[in-house]
Formats: sequence, C-alpha cells, structure tokens
Amino acid sequence: MTNSEIKVGNAPCSWGTLEFENIGSQTIDYQTMLDELVATGYTGTELGDWGFMPTTPVDLAAAMTQRQLAMNGAFVPVALRNASAHEAGVAAALRTARLLAETVRLTQQTNAPFIVLADDNGATPVRTQNAGRITPEMGLSDDEWETFSRGADRIAQAVYAETGLRTVFHHHCAGFVETHAEIERLLALTDPAYLGLVFDTGHYAYGNGGCTGIAAALDAFADRIWYVHFKDCSETVRIQACAEGWDYFTAIRHGIFCELGQGCVDFAAVLGWLKAHNYQGYITVEQDVLPGMGSPKASAARNRAFLRTIGL
Repeated sequence: MTNSEIKVGNAPCSWGTLEFENIGSQTIDYQTMLDELVATGYTGTELGDWGFMPTTPVDLAAAMTQRQLAMNGAFVPVALRNASAHEAGVAAALRTARLLAETVRLTQQTNAPFIVLADDNGATPVRTQNAGRITPEMGLSDDEWETFSRGADRIAQAVYAETGLRTVFHHHCAGFVETHAEIERLLALTDPAYLGLVFDTGHYAYGNGGCTGIAAALDAFADRIWYVHFKDCSETVRIQACAEGWDYFTAIRHGIFCELGQGCVDFAAVLGWLKAHNYQGYITVEQDVLPGMGSPKASAARNRAFLRTIGL
C-alpha cells in the first residue's frame, strides 16, 4: 500500500462550526470554509451540523464538484440511552444519509461517506463535568447499555437498508462512550456487520489518561475501525484539566485539542499502523477552534504541513 491511497480531509469543526450551542463557536459561511479547506491542501470534508452546508443533493454536489472535494461523513448525535430518542434518531440519520448518498451519486465519488453516529455529547452534567476522568460509576447501567446498543444498531441497520451507507460510532469525551472499557462494551453489544468505529486519536487520548494507550487501542479495535479522525491532545492542558476539575467545554476553550504535532499523539505511528492494516480512503483532521484561538485557515495549513512531514 502506498501513502497516496490514504487521503486527507478536514471538517467544519476546524473552522469553529461545532455542534454545541453553548460554546460560543464562530460563524463562517460554508463557501468560505470550503474554499479555505481546499486552499490549505485538503481534498475531502465532512458535512458539519445540519443546515451549515446545503441540504439538497443538487446544491451540495455542486459545492463539492466546484472544488473537487469528497464528502466523507456527517455527524449525527442521538441520546441513545433514552429509548424515546431512537425514533427521532433514525429519522435524523436517514435524512442525512439520503443527502450524502444522493450527493455522492451525483458527484460520482469513489469512496462512500459514513454516518458518524454519536451520543448526545455534552448533554449530561456528570459526563460533561468529568470528561477526561470518567470512573465506572459514572457510566451506563446494564439496562441502559442494552438500550444504547439497541438504538445504535437500529440506526445503523436502517441507514444501510435504505442507502447502503455504513455507520461508524464516534467515541467522544462528554458522552457515554469515552473510555476504553466503554468503547469495548459498545462494540461487544452491537452488530459488526452494520456498526463500525471511527477512531479519534484526540478523544481517545483525553478520555483515557493520555496517548500511551493509543497503539494498544488500535490493535484491540482493529476489526471495527472503518474510519479515523486525526486529532491531537495537549498533555499539558490535559494534566491541568484533570488537576483543576475542568469540565469539557473549559478544556476545549483552553485548547485541549491542539494543532497536530503539538500534543502527545504519535501520528507517524498511527499512520504506520493504518498502512500495516491496509487502511484506504480518508482520514479526517479535526481541531476544535473557537473565537480567539487564532486563524482556522492558518491552523489548517500548519496541520496539513505537519502531515506532510510524516509522509501523508
């Protein structure tokens, strides 16, 4: 396998378009964001929050074709531990999957995008307050795990049945699947034919005491890793966040997810693992950027330059 078979995309969150209403994310129009993404050397994007980019396939396809971009995925948060949220979760995932499936049909994109399913992160105080230092008693009960996994399977199966797209679950700090044990349990309870994992290096590091466990986690979850997010984690900020008891949003504001190469993630080793396991398609760079944290375009350019230093 050659490095050229792994392609590099970025995502709207790197331009401050985050899914959280209370974090003061900055406003940028999708045209500017996509133009800057292309200008800084990326060839793929994710959709971002529903409504940020066009929600009709013709218009979204035009935006992709104009810039020769691939559409790689879309984030769909669902409060999966609540059975009452499952029906709406299926509807939201299908709405998004239909848009993506028809868009890539129009653009004749060769790689299939993913539905990136996640918990309703940041919605439960105990998980938000203790992100990065979760203990077992803060987790789901056995009954809640059954409900959570059933909902995830239901959504993934519905998406595949109607659109042929695959769903990956995003382990995420401030949600109910953050720690290694929680990822492991979710994967054990869900159907590997329909639900994979998007392995996020930064969220794994912050949720599991730093970067030392990433290599073992990649091996442990290898069969379910269908998609990868390249996100770094500042060890300095992580230690301070744990020492001072910061909640998730405070850690974000202090730059927990720093520029690539500035944190503890060994991206050269991750890339080597991906090559050894014949990973093909896109990795997506993510760096949560908020107002006052510098220029998203300049940061994206530095992140892309760093990846070139490791041969990507």
